[in-house]
Amino acid sequence: MNRDLDRRKQFTRRAVILAGGQALLLSGLVARLYQLQVIDAEAYEVLAEENRINMRLLPPPRGLILDRFGNGVAVNRQNYRLVLVSEQTESVADTLDRLSAIVELTDRDISRVNRETSRKRDFVPVTVREDLTWSEVARVEVNAPELPGVMIEVGESRLYPYGDLAAHVTGYVGAVSEAELTGDPLLELPGFRTGKNGAERIFEPVLRGSAGTQHVEVNAYGRIIREIARQEGLPGNDLTLTIDIGLQAFAARRLQDEAGAVIVMDVTNGDVLALVSSPSFDPNVFTYGLSGDLWQTLLNDPKTPLINKAVAGQYPPGSTYKMMVALAGLQEGLIDPNQTVWCPGHYTLGNHRFHCWKRGGHGHMNMVDAIKRSCDVYFYETARKLGAERMAEMSNRFGLGEVSGIELPGEREGLIPTPAWKLAVMGESWQGGETLIAGIGQGYVLTTPLQLAVMAARLGNGQHKVVPRLARPAGGPSIPEFEPLGVDPFAMDLVREGMNRVVNDPQGGTAYRARIEDEGMTMAGKTGTAQVRRITAADRAANLSIEEIPWIERDHALFVAYAPVENPRYAIAVVVEHGGGGSRAAAPVARDILREAQRRQSARFQETPDADPVETPVVSPEL
Repeated sequence: MNRDLDRRKQFTRRAVILAGGQALLLSGLVARLYQLQVIDAEAYEVLAEENRINMRLLPPPRGLILDRFGNGVAVNRQNYRLVLVSEQTESVADTLDRLSAIVELTDRDISRVNRETSRKRDFVPVTVREDLTWSEVARVEVNAPELPGVMIEVGESRLYPYGDLAAHVTGYVGAVSEAELTGDPLLELPGFRTGKNGAERIFEPVLRGSAGTQHVEVNAYGRIIREIARQEGLPGNDLTLTIDIGLQAFAARRLQDEAGAVIVMDVTNGDVLALVSSPSFDPNVFTYGLSGDLWQTLLNDPKTPLINKAVAGQYPPGSTYKMMVALAGLQEGLIDPNQTVWCPGHYTLGNHRFHCWKRGGHGHMNMVDAIKRSCDVYFYETARKLGAERMAEMSNRFGLGEVSGIELPGEREGLIPTPAWKLAVMGESWQGGETLIAGIGQGYVLTTPLQLAVMAARLGNGQHKVVPRLARPAGGPSIPEFEPLGVDPFAMDLVREGMNRVVNDPQGGTAYRARIEDEGMTMAGKTGTAQVRRITAADRAANLSIEEIPWIERDHALFVAYAPVENPRYAIAVVVEHGGGGSRAAAPVARDILREAQRRQSARFQETPDADPVETPVVSPEL
């Protein structure tokens, strides 16, 4: 009896304990459910929504670069690219292995992706491949379930439809470098490009635009299911250049394989109509990174295709500088235009003899004839009377020895030397012979092709310090206000008459063979031949032909001109590196380009009824 009672009590006690435990557990569960579903409901709802909906930045369309007639010289095209988000993959290496079996990935691609994923935050997409074909896009999409974290994105890429014809003007875009990362999330977007050179670099703030946003629903793997909301960014502004791509192409083809530069300017408003640096390169290869082999080829090319010779090449101007000496002499009243200087073929200063390019001498030379025949002795004498400072002052009025401010990177200053400059830079006193050498554009004198074009434009204009410009102002053509040159009109007329005779006088004009013979078209100019090494007595005795001299030791050939003679509209500077004589190598190039410039003007405004139509170069079909 007692044993049954004890068992009943023990069972009852255990049942109470078990029931109490169940009640306690149930209470805790209810409390937790209450906390999750009631107290913290709003917070978890937000978190859940954020997991389901992602906000992404949308890169803005980059502004187009157009030539003066609206032809696109830097445009955008649709681009399919493969991107990878490392935090959504089980293993970046395994994912890349699987991708390699679907689309072609080089060792360089894989190495770059590994490098970028290790540097960037895990949620930032990294570009695996650009420019996927439709077939590649389809293969990736079919295998999407086995490729978590891998996505196809549709964007835009930069295209330069004229290839190397305007590479030094447009520049190119490239991947954002570490130094360019400023915290702006737009710069971290996969495939985003910024301007690296040329107008792309200078006008980057204008062309870039601002980012838009996209809200998308994603699944557990981060793959986009649908777009919920979208706000487009502000596209970059288009940029209209002063360049005429047709004339640019003509000038580039005319230089052919020569190393050098051509600049054509409008003397009235400073518009740069053509700016060619040769040889050039295809800017399209820089858009997604060029190979190491191609990069080394470009770097090691002795004709330096990567350097914009038009603004960064510095050359002795040679005899194209003589107009500055003549103007300075006339302006200062130190030379009488009718007074002659005897040229026996050399000029003696102290115990040193300075030679004229014509061994037998020119005889009696006045100023106009000295320009026409490019007599060195006349300008030795004029330079001696002037001194280096006065020549420098006149040179500066015409834009020599200073940057023009054109909207391109890397412009060099050139050098118009003075005694003060030499003492400050070299710690040496100026020698009298250096004044004579400077008077014929040699010695320390250095100019860029652009500066020579500016000089020619100011000579053609005759009144104003016209300044080159590459961007066409909004609202259409305009003529800025320029500072006056402050040169005596009588002196200017005499110098311009000398330039006219250089080209159009059959009696000794150094560029007569390069004159324009088309009816209604004319030009005036000046030849220049710049030595790149000192000519010794042995060289003079050997009298080597240009073919017998190594290319790198041949003289530079130069020519500056404006056209037409009576009412100048165009100015040009041509530099052919190691081209030999200016009359032989540079003047014919300038003639053909100035003739084309005048022909295009006549055709465009139908001034000549039977004029050929203005041509725009055909875009390469493979681009």
